[in-house]
Amino acid sequence: MAKACIEKGLLVPDHVMTHVVLPRLEQMIGHSWLLDGFPRTLAQATALESVCELDIAISLNIPFETLKERLSERWVHPASGRVYNMGFNPPRVQGVDDITGEPLVQSDGDKPEAVLSKLRRYKDIAKPVIDFYKKKGILHSFSGTETDKIWPYISSLVSTKVPAVQASAQTKPLHTHQG
Repeated sequence: MAKACIEKGLLVPDHVMTHVVLPRLEQMIGHSWLLDGFPRTLAQATALESVCELDIAISLNIPFETLKERLSERWVHPASGRVYNMGFNPPRVQGVDDITGEPLVQSDGDKPEAVLSKLRRYKDIAKPVIDFYKKKGILHSFSGTETDKIWPYISSLVSTKVPAVQASAQTKPLHTHQG
């Protein structure tokens, strides 16, 4: 179900995302971890809260035009899931996977018209989540257009919560993609 939603450029329903993510987090109690792209809705944030208490929540304020451009430049090797971005992580040969030489594809959800629709929906959905974490006093917001300029600030914040030894040895990123 999640794959079908993602391929259509839709957000994966809350019950599917929480069913996938929360059991994994329960297995990681006692470890440091970082979620990227979850929670995206208030229902997901509430479900996450029932399983664990977060130390920090980060909101990246990236201009709409920058997001549209980056998402529209994303191409994927379907068999492996390798992701390329034509702007900052292009394949060595345009349109071809670096390892297999097979063609790359752009999902319908990454085409410019779908990206615009997705970003508009996301903005409406994200505000209650941002407000939820702001009210809890754990929200930290960063603005910008360039990862290398924003990242040092985020890294510094995260390092105040995760000691350096843990950050390199035990932090376990759990990446989610909801469309």
